[in-house]
Amino acid sequence: MTELLARLWIGLINTSAHWSAAARARLAGAVGDLLWLVIRPRRRIALANLRACFPQMPETERHALGRRLFRNIARGALDHSVLWRGSREEVERLVRVEGAEHLSDPVNRPLILLAPHFVGLDAGGLRVNTLVRGVSIYAKQSNAAWDAQLLAGRRRFNEPLLIPRRGAAELKSVIRAMKEGLPLYYLPDMDLGATNSIFVPFFGVTAATIPMVSRLARVIGAKVVMAVTEMTDDGYVLHLEAPWHDFPGASIDQDTERMNREIERWVLRMPDQYLWTHKRFKTRPPGLPSIY
Repeated sequence: MTELLARLWIGLINTSAHWSAAARARLAGAVGDLLWLVIRPRRRIALANLRACFPQMPETERHALGRRLFRNIARGALDHSVLWRGSREEVERLVRVEGAEHLSDPVNRPLILLAPHFVGLDAGGLRVNTLVRGVSIYAKQSNAAWDAQLLAGRRRFNEPLLIPRRGAAELKSVIRAMKEGLPLYYLPDMDLGATNSIFVPFFGVTAATIPMVSRLARVIGAKVVMAVTEMTDDGYVLHLEAPWHDFPGASIDQDTERMNREIERWVLRMPDQYLWTHKRFKTRPPGLPSIY
């Protein structure tokens, strides 16, 4: 994204702050269809991921799912207008919470909120910040304007601790914050390369996965709660599930496989909201060809 395009997109988002949800959704449909046509690299990545994960799905169905995803991505971006500009009350109306007791219960500390990459990811993260002060790992964006706006938006409520991603050094800061009682809003499903990753299945495809959830559960006794944000017709629902039982398990590998199965369960529930546009299988085991 060029600097000019980023500023134009931010301007459009800010302009739509007081539009109705229906108006934003209508514009998002048109924008999403346009993005599907013109952003060919991301379209190819999404279709490659869908072919790998759903080999039995007809190609026409994959294309239809991908097009819906791009519309949802566009709507999620436009809904940042409320997340960035709306009052606390407006954000609370936009994003409902189910299972907030799992977040507020002091027994569930230290706590990992496991937040996979769905289109409502930012909406759920900001909504968590309206309830408690938390900690999250932040990946710096390549575009400076977009990076600055995202950071400002994510810091709006309760002064969350945002730790820049910098390899092994981030882990000590995360552990310190969690021991102080801050829940970790953690995004587990990115391919960050072979370093510190293990290979476990995701929809039957070998995926490089950081086993941080298992390690934190073992080192500091962290509880794990799925924190999945679902886009609905009129807003979002942040689903906070009960803490996992019998976790950690027999091994780090088995724990990480379980984590991916839990993510799969939610992907199957709303496949057109999962960010298939990421290169989830970028890192391959030796000898296996790229799927991209």
